[in-house]
Amino acid sequence: MKEFDYVIIGGGCAGLSLAYELDIHQKLNKKTLAIVEPRTEYKRDKTWSFWNVSSHNFDDCVKKSWKKFSIKTSSDSKVIKCDSFPYESIDSGLFYNKINERLGKNKNIKFFKNIKDLNTNNAFIFNSVPSLENAESNLWQHFHGIEIETSEEFFNDSTVDLMDFDCDQRNNVHFFYVLPFNKNKAMIETTWLSKKDGVLKDYESQIKNHINRLGLKDYKVNFKEEGSIPLFHPINEKEKNRINIGTAGGMTRLSTGYTFLNIQEHSKFIRMNIENIKNTKKYEIGKKYQFLDKIFLRVLEKHPEKMPHIFFNMFGTSSVAAIKFLSNKSNVLEDLSIISKMPKWIFIRSIFN
Repeated sequence: MKEFDYVIIGGGCAGLSLAYELDIHQKLNKKTLAIVEPRTEYKRDKTWSFWNVSSHNFDDCVKKSWKKFSIKTSSDSKVIKCDSFPYESIDSGLFYNKINERLGKNKNIKFFKNIKDLNTNNAFIFNSVPSLENAESNLWQHFHGIEIETSEEFFNDSTVDLMDFDCDQRNNVHFFYVLPFNKNKAMIETTWLSKKDGVLKDYESQIKNHINRLGLKDYKVNFKEEGSIPLFHPINEKEKNRINIGTAGGMTRLSTGYTFLNIQEHSKFIRMNIENIKNTKKYEIGKKYQFLDKIFLRVLEKHPEKMPHIFFNMFGTSSVAAIKFLSNKSNVLEDLSIISKMPKWIFIRSIFN
């Protein structure tokens, strides 16, 4: 059985981002890396979107960026500018092609479909496969999206419909999300923040009804994606010679599901400390965000009917403060400005529950 210095379990976003970060900084010139990934081919399967609050390696994989986004409830709507931090979408197909083309040129990197083909006794392992216990009793962000193309110009491609809550909530939190790539093409997603209830998974009819409400009848479907993000941290016990990365490593922001930029920050941290990785401290999303997210999710679970207006009010006077808060980049004054917009007694009670 073959031995390697490093082993990455899971060749998805987190695993490939880390491998790419190590490779472009020449950390694998004298070290060997195995990537364990069962898929037989890489193709477009996801869309990763975020506010660009920090640099990353994949500007050339950005399909589109926007400087405005909208939020809508059943009673109100607003368009918010984000000139300082554009909202970006990365095409996973471009991402996979860029990384695999680069990694394929390094003879010290090998892909395997099964970890049983490796001797990992002396390897340092980076694991991106989460261990999820009590999954059904916890909250998830689950979604289904389709990219559609129209024959006539239909979409306002300058503005992302970030959250449209003017839809059936079914005693949970539900919104539609529209990424207009141009005037003829857009990704439309139905998104739920809820427990994994099969009753909520009539995704295709939800999207069809929403498209009808938009007044669009003539279109074709180019691409479909479906997924679920745990809004709870997987088991992440400290083990010798092992670090969890990606969702498995707690890189998902629980109040939003945003993970991509956190993965990039974690990859940079590992790369900067790779020579002493066995003794490096654990990398985490800030404690204040972990604390506030737990309270936020308690409110979401107990008062789902209030969440559309809570999200709406979050982007009150300063979109910059809200964006930085949701992207782990806010200062104390910005945190306080966000907290001041929350329904205080509900949140205070949730702190002590």
